[in-house]
Amino acid sequence: MNLCTDQLALLIGAPGQVISVSWLAADSRVSLMPDAAQAVALNHGLAEEIYLLQPDLVLAGTYTTRATVDMLRRLGVRVETMAPAASISDVRDGISQMGALLDRPERAAELLTGFDAALAAIPPSSGAEAATYGANGWTAGGQTLAGDVMRAAGLRLLAERLGLDYGGSLALEQLVLAGPEMVITASRYAQPSRAEEILYHPALAALSARRETVPDRDWVCGLPQVADVVQELAQESAQEPTL
Repeated sequence: MNLCTDQLALLIGAPGQVISVSWLAADSRVSLMPDAAQAVALNHGLAEEIYLLQPDLVLAGTYTTRATVDMLRRLGVRVETMAPAASISDVRDGISQMGALLDRPERAAELLTGFDAALAAIPPSSGAEAATYGANGWTAGGQTLAGDVMRAAGLRLLAERLGLDYGGSLALEQLVLAGPEMVITASRYAQPSRAEEILYHPALAALSARRETVPDRDWVCGLPQVADVVQELAQESAQEPTL
Protein backbone atom coordinates (compact mmCIF):
# COMPACT_ATOMS: atom_id res chain seq x y z
CA MET A 1 0.00 0.00 0.00
CA ASN A 2 2.97 2.30 -0.47
CA LEU A 3 4.73 3.36 -3.65
CA CYS A 4 8.16 2.31 -2.42
CA THR A 5 7.18 -1.02 -0.86
CA ASP A 6 5.13 -1.71 -4.02
CA GLN A 7 8.13 -1.49 -6.28
CA LEU A 8 10.50 -3.32 -3.97
CA ALA A 9 7.99 -6.17 -3.64
CA LEU A 10 7.57 -6.35 -7.41
CA LEU A 11 11.35 -6.53 -7.81
CA ILE A 12 11.84 -9.28 -5.24
CA GLY A 13 8.59 -11.23 -5.20
CA ALA A 14 8.13 -14.52 -7.06
CA PRO A 15 5.73 -14.62 -10.03
CA GLY A 16 2.19 -14.41 -8.70
CA GLN A 17 3.29 -13.63 -5.16
CA VAL A 18 2.31 -9.96 -5.26
CA ILE A 19 -1.45 -9.74 -5.84
CA SER A 20 -1.99 -5.98 -5.46
CA VAL A 21 -0.05 -2.72 -5.33
CA SER A 22 -1.09 0.87 -4.85
CA TRP A 23 -2.42 2.85 -7.79
CA LEU A 24 0.64 5.09 -7.58
CA ALA A 25 2.87 2.21 -8.65
CA ALA A 26 1.13 2.25 -12.04
CA ASP A 27 1.81 5.98 -12.58
CA SER A 28 4.90 6.38 -14.79
CA ARG A 29 5.47 9.90 -13.45
CA VAL A 30 6.38 8.57 -10.00
CA SER A 31 7.02 4.86 -10.52
CA LEU A 32 9.85 3.00 -12.22
CA MET A 33 7.70 -0.11 -12.62
CA PRO A 34 4.32 0.98 -14.06
CA ASP A 35 4.04 -1.96 -16.45
CA ALA A 36 4.63 -4.54 -13.72
CA ALA A 37 2.16 -2.73 -11.47
CA GLN A 38 -0.55 -2.72 -14.11
CA ALA A 39 -0.27 -6.51 -14.36
CA VAL A 40 -1.75 -6.93 -10.87
CA ALA A 41 -4.74 -5.46 -9.04
CA LEU A 42 -4.42 -1.82 -7.98
CA ASN A 43 -5.59 -0.60 -4.59
CA HIS A 44 -6.19 2.80 -3.04
CA GLY A 45 -5.10 1.94 0.48
CA LEU A 46 -8.61 1.22 1.78
CA ALA A 47 -9.02 -1.45 4.44
CA GLU A 48 -12.16 -2.88 2.82
CA GLU A 49 -10.53 -3.56 -0.56
CA ILE A 50 -7.36 -4.95 1.00
CA TYR A 51 -9.23 -7.27 3.37
CA LEU A 52 -11.37 -8.72 0.56
CA LEU A 53 -8.20 -9.74 -1.30
CA GLN A 54 -7.44 -12.09 1.64
CA PRO A 55 -3.67 -11.54 1.58
CA ASP A 56 -1.27 -13.48 3.78
CA LEU A 57 0.81 -10.32 4.19
CA VAL A 58 0.21 -6.59 3.74
CA LEU A 59 3.17 -4.26 3.23
CA ALA A 60 2.85 -0.60 4.12
CA GLY A 61 5.01 2.44 4.71
CA THR A 62 5.73 3.63 8.24
CA TYR A 63 3.93 6.94 7.83
CA THR A 64 1.19 6.16 5.31
CA THR A 65 -2.33 4.68 5.45
CA ARG A 66 -2.20 4.48 9.25
CA ALA A 67 -5.95 4.05 9.68
CA THR A 68 -5.98 1.18 7.20
CA VAL A 69 -3.00 -0.49 8.85
CA ASP A 70 -4.63 -0.27 12.30
CA MET A 71 -7.94 -1.66 11.04
CA LEU A 72 -6.34 -4.56 9.18
CA ARG A 73 -4.37 -5.51 12.27
CA ARG A 74 -7.56 -5.48 14.34
CA LEU A 75 -9.06 -7.84 11.75
CA GLY A 76 -6.18 -10.25 12.25
CA VAL A 77 -4.31 -9.50 9.00
CA ARG A 78 -0.53 -9.57 9.20
CA VAL A 79 0.82 -6.12 8.33
CA GLU A 80 4.50 -5.21 8.14
CA THR A 81 5.68 -1.62 7.74
CA MET A 82 8.89 -0.44 6.14
CA ALA A 83 10.52 2.89 6.88
CA PRO A 84 11.41 5.17 3.97
CA ALA A 85 15.07 5.03 2.95
CA ALA A 86 17.09 8.06 4.02
CA SER A 87 20.48 6.74 2.90
CA ILE A 88 22.15 4.23 0.64
CA SER A 89 22.65 2.03 3.69
CA ASP A 90 18.89 2.12 4.19
CA VAL A 91 18.44 0.98 0.59
CA ARG A 92 20.53 -2.11 1.32
CA ASP A 93 18.63 -2.78 4.54
CA GLY A 94 15.29 -2.42 2.77
CA ILE A 95 16.24 -4.92 0.08
CA SER A 96 17.29 -7.43 2.73
CA GLN A 97 14.14 -6.81 4.78
CA MET A 98 11.88 -7.31 1.77
CA GLY A 99 13.72 -10.49 0.84
CA ALA A 100 13.08 -11.85 4.34
CA LEU A 101 9.41 -10.81 4.40
CA LEU A 102 8.70 -12.47 1.05
CA ASP A 103 10.89 -15.49 1.83
CA ARG A 104 13.08 -14.59 -1.14
CA PRO A 105 16.54 -14.04 0.41
CA GLU A 106 18.34 -15.35 -2.69
CA ARG A 107 16.63 -12.80 -4.93
CA ALA A 108 17.44 -10.03 -2.44
CA ALA A 109 21.08 -11.14 -2.35
CA GLU A 110 21.19 -11.08 -6.13
CA LEU A 111 19.91 -7.48 -6.19
CA LEU A 112 22.39 -6.47 -3.48
CA THR A 113 25.30 -7.93 -5.42
CA GLY A 114 24.34 -5.94 -8.51
CA PHE A 115 23.73 -2.82 -6.44
CA ASP A 116 27.13 -2.98 -4.74
CA ALA A 117 28.89 -3.66 -8.04
CA ALA A 118 27.22 -0.65 -9.65
CA LEU A 119 28.28 1.61 -6.77
CA ALA A 120 31.84 0.26 -6.89
CA ALA A 121 32.06 1.20 -10.57
CA ILE A 122 31.22 4.88 -9.98
CA PRO A 123 33.89 7.07 -11.62
CA PRO A 124 35.80 9.70 -9.63
CA SER A 125 33.94 12.97 -9.22
CA SER A 126 35.08 16.58 -9.21
CA GLY A 127 33.68 17.15 -5.74
CA ALA A 128 31.52 20.01 -6.99
CA GLU A 129 29.07 21.69 -4.65
CA ALA A 130 25.53 20.85 -5.70
CA ALA A 131 21.96 21.58 -4.72
CA THR A 132 18.66 20.02 -5.63
CA TYR A 133 15.97 22.57 -6.38
CA GLY A 134 12.33 21.66 -6.72
CA ALA A 135 8.80 22.90 -6.28
CA ASN A 136 8.48 25.73 -3.74
CA GLY A 137 12.28 25.97 -3.69
CA TRP A 138 12.72 22.70 -1.79
CA THR A 139 16.29 21.43 -1.51
CA ALA A 140 17.41 18.04 -0.17
CA GLY A 141 19.67 17.87 2.88
CA GLY A 142 22.37 15.40 3.78
CA GLN A 143 20.07 13.33 6.00
CA THR A 144 17.90 12.34 3.04
CA LEU A 145 18.21 9.67 0.36
CA ALA A 146 18.79 12.26 -2.35
CA GLY A 147 21.49 13.89 -0.25
CA ASP A 148 23.28 10.60 0.39
CA VAL A 149 23.07 9.72 -3.30
CA MET A 150 24.73 13.04 -4.12
CA ARG A 151 27.48 12.36 -1.59
CA ALA A 152 28.03 8.90 -3.07
CA ALA A 153 28.50 10.62 -6.42
CA GLY A 154 31.30 12.69 -4.87
CA LEU A 155 29.30 15.89 -4.64
CA ARG A 156 29.23 18.34 -1.75
CA LEU A 157 25.81 19.56 -0.61
CA LEU A 158 24.99 23.24 -0.52
CA ALA A 159 22.21 22.37 1.93
CA GLU A 160 24.77 21.16 4.47
CA ARG A 161 26.78 24.38 4.14
CA LEU A 162 23.57 26.30 4.85
CA GLY A 163 22.65 24.11 7.82
CA LEU A 164 19.71 22.35 6.13
CA ASP A 165 20.67 18.82 7.12
CA TYR A 166 17.16 17.45 6.57
CA GLY A 167 16.38 19.73 3.65
CA GLY A 168 14.05 22.71 3.50
CA SER A 169 12.83 25.57 1.38
CA LEU A 170 15.62 27.65 -0.11
CA ALA A 171 14.76 31.11 -1.40
CA LEU A 172 15.86 31.72 -4.96
CA GLU A 173 17.93 34.68 -3.73
CA GLN A 174 19.80 32.37 -1.34
CA LEU A 175 20.50 29.89 -4.12
CA VAL A 176 21.82 32.55 -6.47
CA LEU A 177 24.03 34.16 -3.82
CA ALA A 178 25.38 30.79 -2.67
CA GLY A 179 26.53 30.00 -6.21
CA PRO A 180 26.54 26.18 -6.31
CA GLU A 181 28.47 24.53 -9.11
CA MET A 182 25.59 22.18 -9.99
CA VAL A 183 21.82 22.52 -9.68
CA ILE A 184 19.70 19.37 -9.90
CA THR A 185 16.04 19.75 -10.75
CA ALA A 186 13.26 17.23 -11.22
CA SER A 187 11.30 16.64 -14.41
CA ARG A 188 8.24 18.87 -14.37
CA TYR A 189 4.63 17.84 -14.57
CA ALA A 190 2.70 18.64 -17.73
CA GLN A 191 0.07 20.64 -15.84
CA PRO A 192 1.30 24.08 -14.71
CA SER A 193 1.46 24.75 -10.97
CA ARG A 194 2.32 27.70 -8.79
CA ALA A 195 4.72 25.50 -6.83
CA GLU A 196 6.91 24.95 -9.92
CA GLU A 197 6.90 28.53 -11.22
CA ILE A 198 10.15 29.21 -9.39
CA LEU A 199 11.91 26.70 -11.65
CA TYR A 200 11.17 28.94 -14.66
CA HIS A 201 12.55 32.12 -13.09
CA PRO A 202 15.14 33.98 -15.23
CA ALA A 203 17.51 34.21 -12.26
CA LEU A 204 17.69 30.43 -12.09
CA ALA A 205 18.22 30.18 -15.83
CA ALA A 206 21.07 32.72 -15.62
CA LEU A 207 23.07 30.73 -13.06
CA SER A 208 26.42 29.53 -14.40
CA ALA A 209 25.98 26.24 -12.50
CA ARG A 210 25.75 23.00 -14.42
CA ARG A 211 22.18 21.79 -14.72
CA GLU A 212 21.09 18.20 -14.31
CA THR A 213 17.59 16.75 -14.34
CA VAL A 214 16.75 13.73 -12.19
CA PRO A 215 13.09 12.67 -12.27
CA ASP A 216 11.61 12.16 -8.81
CA ARG A 217 10.78 8.54 -9.62
CA ASP A 218 14.50 7.74 -10.01
CA TRP A 219 15.40 8.40 -6.38
CA VAL A 220 12.27 8.98 -4.32
CA CYS A 221 12.34 5.33 -3.19
CA GLY A 222 15.07 3.11 -1.79
CA LEU A 223 15.42 0.91 -4.87
CA PRO A 224 18.57 -0.57 -6.44
CA GLN A 225 18.09 1.84 -9.35
CA VAL A 226 19.41 4.73 -7.25
CA ALA A 227 22.88 3.43 -8.19
CA ASP A 228 22.11 4.65 -11.73
CA VAL A 229 21.50 8.15 -10.36
CA VAL A 230 24.81 8.05 -8.48
CA GLN A 231 26.60 7.14 -11.69
CA GLU A 232 24.79 9.81 -13.71
CA LEU A 233 25.63 12.57 -11.24
CA ALA A 234 29.25 11.45 -10.90
CA GLN A 235 29.69 11.43 -14.66
CA GLU A 236 28.09 14.85 -15.04
CA SER A 237 30.29 16.26 -12.28
CA ALA A 238 33.43 14.84 -13.90
CA GLN A 239 32.77 16.56 -17.24
CA GLU A 240 34.44 19.85 -18.07
CA PRO A 241 31.99 22.74 -17.59
CA THR A 242 30.78 24.45 -20.76
CA LEU A 243 31.12 28.20 -21.00
